[in-house]
Amino acid sequence: MAKIGWGKVLAGVAAAAAAGAAYVYIKQRGAKTPLHETMESDGPFEIRRYPSLLMLETVQQGSRDRALGNGFGLLADYMFGDGREGGELPIVMPVFGEPLMGDAWKIRFVLPAGTDPVTLTPPGHGIQIADRPARDVAVISVPGRPTDKLFAQREAELRSWMATRSLVPAGPVEHAYYNSPLKPGTTHPNAVLIPVVREPEV
Repeated sequence: MAKIGWGKVLAGVAAAAAAGAAYVYIKQRGAKTPLHETMESDGPFEIRRYPSLLMLETVQQGSRDRALGNGFGLLADYMFGDGREGGELPIVMPVFGEPLMGDAWKIRFVLPAGTDPVTLTPPGHGIQIADRPARDVAVISVPGRPTDKLFAQREAELRSWMATRSLVPAGPVEHAYYNSPLKPGTTHPNAVLIPVVREPEV
């Protein structure tokens, strides 16, 4: 079966062949998840410690859904070898989305552990490779079909919980997506993440 990038499938999803959809779903099932250490767990809330991660990222304009779909397709095409030398890079979930000023979103893919950026073909216009330092994040799961209203509600709940733990935000809120934009249903709950530091005890 010929290789079809997710961006190409997204662009023509209305006319996508069954073989193309099957290819996407197979890639979704084989997706890896970045390792993290769970420092604290309290119902739907967690504090996670992520190691430093090498990220592939792009900034997209528009609504959350539109930016996620466009960014997902653009980055996935690079991962699958479109315009890049070498074999396919395995998808690492989740995909991260960070809201920016001016109706824009930064969409990030995690590159597989052990990837040497020196060996990668420089990405094309609108994509860059960046290091993300190790960090602690407060997390709340977002079950069900994600909507702007649901993400805002869960973010408010997370910030309230953080206050009870004397956790201070150390960066902007992010969304973590564990499901392909093309895959029906939500196999895994998505999440809201906020980088944190703990207030010193007086």
